[in-house]
Amino acid sequence: IALTVMSATMNNPFNHIVEPLDPKEPKQQFFNLSKLGDPRYDRLPFSIRVLLESAVRNCDEFLVKRSDVESILNWKQTQTQTVEVPFRPARVILQDFTGVPAVVDFAAMRDAVMKLGGDPEKINPVCPADLVIDHSIQVDYNRKSDSLQKNQDLEFDRNKERFQFLKWGSKVFRNMRIIPPGSGIVHQVNLEYLARVVFNHDGYFYPDSLVGTDSHTTMIDGLGVLGWGVGGIEAEAVMLGQPISMVLPEVVGYRLHGTPDKFITSTDIVLTVTKHLRQVGVVGKFVEFFGPGVAQLSIADRATIANMCPEYGATAAFFPVDNVSIQYLEQTGEYKLTYITKYLKAVAMFRDYNDPSQDPDFTQVVELDLSTVVPCCSGPKRPQDRIPVSDMKTDFETCLGAKVGFKGFNVPPEHHHTVVPFQFNEKEYMLSHGSVVIAAITSCTNTSNPSVMLGAGLLAKKAIKCGLSVKPYIKTSLSPGSGVVTYYLKESGVMDYLSQLGFEVVGYGCMTCIGNSGPLPEPVVEAITKGDLVAAGVLSGNRNFEGRVHPNTRANYLASPPLVIAYAIAGTVRIDFEKEPIAINAEGKEIFLRDIWPTREEIQAVERTFVIPSIVTVCVCLCVFIQKVNERWNSLVAPSDKLYTWDPKSTYIKSPPFFDGLIMELQPPKSIHDAHVLLNLGDSVTTDHISPAGNIARNSPAARYLTNRGLTPRDYNSYGSRRGNDAVMARGTFANIRLFNKFLNKQAPQTIHLPSGETLDVFDAAERYQQSGVPLLVLAGKEYGSGSSRDWAAKGPFLLGIRAVLAESYERIHRSNLVGMGVIPLEYLPGDTADSLGLTGKERYTVIIPEQLTPRMNVDVKLDTGKTFQVRMRFDTDVELAYFHNGGILNYMIRKMSTN
Repeated sequence: IALTVMSATMNNPFNHIVEPLDPKEPKQQFFNLSKLGDPRYDRLPFSIRVLLESAVRNCDEFLVKRSDVESILNWKQTQTQTVEVPFRPARVILQDFTGVPAVVDFAAMRDAVMKLGGDPEKINPVCPADLVIDHSIQVDYNRKSDSLQKNQDLEFDRNKERFQFLKWGSKVFRNMRIIPPGSGIVHQVNLEYLARVVFNHDGYFYPDSLVGTDSHTTMIDGLGVLGWGVGGIEAEAVMLGQPISMVLPEVVGYRLHGTPDKFITSTDIVLTVTKHLRQVGVVGKFVEFFGPGVAQLSIADRATIANMCPEYGATAAFFPVDNVSIQYLEQTGEYKLTYITKYLKAVAMFRDYNDPSQDPDFTQVVELDLSTVVPCCSGPKRPQDRIPVSDMKTDFETCLGAKVGFKGFNVPPEHHHTVVPFQFNEKEYMLSHGSVVIAAITSCTNTSNPSVMLGAGLLAKKAIKCGLSVKPYIKTSLSPGSGVVTYYLKESGVMDYLSQLGFEVVGYGCMTCIGNSGPLPEPVVEAITKGDLVAAGVLSGNRNFEGRVHPNTRANYLASPPLVIAYAIAGTVRIDFEKEPIAINAEGKEIFLRDIWPTREEIQAVERTFVIPSIVTVCVCLCVFIQKVNERWNSLVAPSDKLYTWDPKSTYIKSPPFFDGLIMELQPPKSIHDAHVLLNLGDSVTTDHISPAGNIARNSPAARYLTNRGLTPRDYNSYGSRRGNDAVMARGTFANIRLFNKFLNKQAPQTIHLPSGETLDVFDAAERYQQSGVPLLVLAGKEYGSGSSRDWAAKGPFLLGIRAVLAESYERIHRSNLVGMGVIPLEYLPGDTADSLGLTGKERYTVIIPEQLTPRMNVDVKLDTGKTFQVRMRFDTDVELAYFHNGGILNYMIRKMSTN
C-alpha cells in the first residue's frame, strides 16, 4: 500500500497538468486543475473541487481511476445517480475516546498479521494521523481556583494506563502524533495548530483535507479545509492507505445575507441554521455556504456553524477560503501565506463572497436573512429543537405535561408546581421542575468563538456590578477550547468576573458536553429524586441528547455562553426574560436581562483590543506550549516493542476478539435464520443510547464485571475511558438509563428475553441468546445511530451477537460503522414501517442473503408467522460489499496486508 501511494504520481495519466507554482522553484509543483481545459470545472461547488483535486493527484488506474475523475467532473449529472467515487484525505484526526480503540485495533491487527505469516510492521499509518487527548477529563472539582489542576491530576491518575498505551502507540507507529492532555479540545487544536489549509509535501502542493473519528470534525470546514467525521473503523482503513469510498454527494448552497441584530450571538445563528437545515433535509449531502453574509462572519463564527453539521445531518458544511481565512492564518501561526493564496487562486479555490460571478452550480439553494435571527436555545432533548428565548418558559411548561418524547416528560398537572426544600452549606434552598442544577460553558462549538466568550465575560462583569450571584449548589464550570481562550479572557479583564460567578476554568476538554459533568452535590440529587423533578442543565455545547449530559438532568438546553450564565443567575429555565427580572439584588432592585446583556459593539470593541494580540502571542508559541503543557505526560514511561504486551489484569486495555479464528479464505455470505429481536426501539436512537460515554452505573453489568476484577465504584471511571476494553464495552452496550424499549414501554437499559419472558439487563439477555446459538436483530425507527461517531456503537452490538439492524433510516456515520463491523444495516422500503407491517418484534426473523450481492439490493425477510416482506440492504457501494464479504473492514485490511 505504501508503494501504491508513492507511485500514484509516477503512473498518473494527469501528469501533463503538473507545473511549478513558482518558476523559481521548479521542484515545488502542483496539479493545475485549470489546465484540464474543461468548462465544467468552473461550475463545480468548491467542495467538489477538493474531491476532484484528490482524485486527479492520486489517479493510478488502480485505487483511483480516470473514470472516477470523469464522474466528479460530471458532478452536475452524476450527483443524483448514486455514483461511487474514492477520496483520499490528506490526513486523519482522532480524539482519545475514539482513538484508543483505534490504536487497540492496530495493536491487535499486528498480532493477527504475524499469526497469518505477514509482517506486523506493515500495520502502520500511511496517512498522517494526529490524536488529541481531550475527552477523558471530568468536572470533579469546580468553583475553586485550583479546580483545573485538581481535575487534570485526577484525570492522569485515572487514565495513566490508557496514556501509557497511547504513548506506546506514538513510539511504535510511524506517522502518528499524540497531542497530550491539557492542550485543548480536538477541534480547536485542529483550527489553531494542526490545520495546513494547503499541504506542501513531497514536492507537491495540494489542499488540506481530513476525516476524523469525531462527528464534529466538520468544524475545520469553517477554515476552508474539507473534512468530516467517519467511524473509527473506517478511519483505521484510511490510516492504512485505503481511500474512502463515498457516493458523490449533492451539494446544497446556503446563501447568507443581511446583518444580525446587535443583541444576536453566533450561537443564535447556529441554532437557527441547524433547525432550518434539518427541515430542508440535508442528510448525506454537502452544504456549502456563500453570499455576502458569509463575508461578515469571522472564522470562529464559520467554525461554529460548521461544527454543528452533524446536528443538521449533512456530511460536510464548507466555507471556501477567502481573505478572512488568510487573516486568521496570519494571526494563528507561521503559515506560508504567499503560497497558500497563490495555490488556491491558481486552482480556482479562493473565494470572494461578495462576487456573485463566482457562485457555482448547486443542487439546491436555500437562504437565511441574518436580520431575522432571534435569541434562542435548543432542547430539552435534541439540538435541532430550537426555541426562541422569549418562548422558553411556555415551551418548558408545555413539555412538562406532554407525553414522554422529544418534547415531553409526562408530569401530572397536579405535580407541575412541586417544590422540594433542601439544605446546602447550612442554608435552605428550593428546587422545582425546571430548576437549573448544571450550567456549563463547554464544548468546542462555542469556546472557540471569542465573540460569545467575551460576551459571557462582559455579562458576568455587569452582573457582578449589579450585585447578582449564582446559587452555590448549581454546578458551574468553564472548559475553554484551549489556553488561547483563557489567555484573552484574562488579558481583557473579564476572567475575574466569571470566576466570581462560579465559572472557574475546570479543564481543557469536552467535559459536560459529552457527559463528563461529574457528580452533583448529594443534597441536590436527593431533592431531585424525592420530588421526581425535571431538573435542567444549560450548556453551551452541541449535544443535549437524553441521558447524555447527566443522569439527574432530564431537561438539557443548548445556549450561548452569555445565556448559560443568565439561566444560572435566574436558577430556572421557567422564566420570561422580557417580563420577569433575572434576579433581585441585595438592595431589593429588580435586575432584568436587558440590563446586563452586552451588545455586539461592546463585544467587538474588546475583541479588537485584546483577542487578536492574544491569538498572535499564544498561537505562534503553541508548538512549544503543546510540547510542555503536561510534564506528567512528558515523563511517562512506555514500552517501545513493535508488538504490544497485553496485560491480562488490565481493565482498560485488552486485546479485542475481532480477529479470533480469522482465516485467509473467504466464506460465502450466510443468511440469518430464526433470529430473535433483542430490542424494539423508536426514532432518533442515538449512539449515546447504544454506547454511552458517561459514568458506569453501580447496578450495571459493566459494574459487576469491574467489581469482580477487584475495583470499587470510585475506580469505575467512565465508559468512554474504558473503550480499550471490549469486556466493559460489550456490557455497556445499550446501558443508557434513558433507552426506551417498546418491549418494556418504559425507559431502562433492559429488555425481555423472549423465550423465557424474563426482564433482564440487555447484556445478560444477549448472553443468554448467544449461549443458545440464537442470532439477534434490532428493530428501530428513523435516524437510528444519530449523534457521535463512536465505533463502539457498532462494535458493541456485534459482540452481543446482533447480526442486523432493521430501521426506517440511519445516520450516515453509524451506518458506515455497522458496515465496518459486518453488521447488516437493513432499511424498510419507502412507505413501510414496523407498524404498517404489523411487526411486534416478538416474531422470529429469517433474512435471506443471496450469494450474489449488489449495492442497495432488496432482500426477503420471512417471519415464523408466515409473513414475508422485502427490505433494502444498505451496503451502498461495491467496496462496502467487499468489507461485508470479509466480515468487516478490519478483516479485509488484515487479509490485504498479509498478502502484500
